[in-house]
This record gives sequence, C-alpha cells and structure tokens, in this order.
Amino acid sequence: MWTELAFWVCAVGAVVTGMLVFRVDSMARATFSLLASFVLTGVTLLLVELAYLGTLVILMMIMEMLVMVVFMLMYMMNPAGLMPMTMLHNRKGSLTIAAGTFAVLTTGILLIDWPSTPTRPPTDPTTSLGEALMGQKMLVMMVLGLALFATIVATVLLATHRGRYDRFGDELERQHPADPVQGGTGR
Repeated sequence: MWTELAFWVCAVGAVVTGMLVFRVDSMARATFSLLASFVLTGVTLLLVELAYLGTLVILMMIMEMLVMVVFMLMYMMNPAGLMPMTMLHNRKGSLTIAAGTFAVLTTGILLIDWPSTPTRPPTDPTTSLGEALMGQKMLVMMVLGLALFATIVATVLLATHRGRYDRFGDELERQHPADPVQGGTGR
C-alpha cells in the first residue's frame, strides 16, 4: 500500500513540477522545476521495479540540469538566468498539439490489445539487455568507452596552451595577472 501511495505522489509531483516549468518566470527556476520532474519520474520507475532505468534517469537528469544551470550562470546576459521571462510561445497552437497528442496516446492505450508472453522475465534484466545489445563485445565496448573518455580529456588538456596558474605564477606570487591579451580580466 505504501509503495502504491508513493507511486501516485511521485507521479502527480512529476506532472505538477513539469507544469511549473512553464509557470515560473526565469530560466534557472524552470531548470530546477524540470529537474524535480525528472527525479520524481525516476523515482516512479524505481517504484515499479525498473531499477536500472530509474537510476539512469535520475543520475543523467541531475548531471544534465546542473550543467545547464552552470552554463546559464556563466553565459546568460541576465544574472544567473533569474530575470523574468516567459516559456510560452504560440499558446493556442501548442495547446492544440498537446491535447491532440494526449487524445491519440490515450486512445492507443485503451484500444490496443497488449501482447502477453508465456516466458518469464530474466533474473538479471540489465545483463540480458547488455548482452542483447552488445553480444560478446560488451567488455570491448566498456573499455572503448573509457578510452574515448580519456582521449577527450587528453585532447582538451593538450589544446589548452595555458595552465591553471599561468596568470599569477606557480606560487600565485604576481600582483597583476600576466595575460597575453590585454584588456580582458587583466590590466
């Protein structure tokens, strides 16, 4: 009973926070509302025993939304994306499309004869999914993923001609930064 109650609380919370994305008046607040919606969606997946998918949604969305907020803080013209703005454009058209999509999906859910399978689900669905996708090459792909990540990090490091302490020296002893291009943050 508690699991079912938690499921419905998270499901309603995901919808409400998803709607808040379009009601709040700043990009930062919209981002955190979207993050809350995705986390609650991930918890609902965990509650229906889809542990891998639920964990993946939660971890991926937390990292994605936090990166988005960091870029908002760095690059947006207004302070931290907190200036008033609206997320709604073409209200009538988007409402028509949303209502039509909802009607089509609901009709499909109610009218389609859902298949049933006589076989039992695998004991470890994560391993079964990995083997179905990668076959015998799963270990190779895992190693390749690490090699690609290491290549990306090494490329970024090699492309940067200045280190962390170049501006103020290795011991941070300079009073004024030694910027190669004057007029920026240096003098």
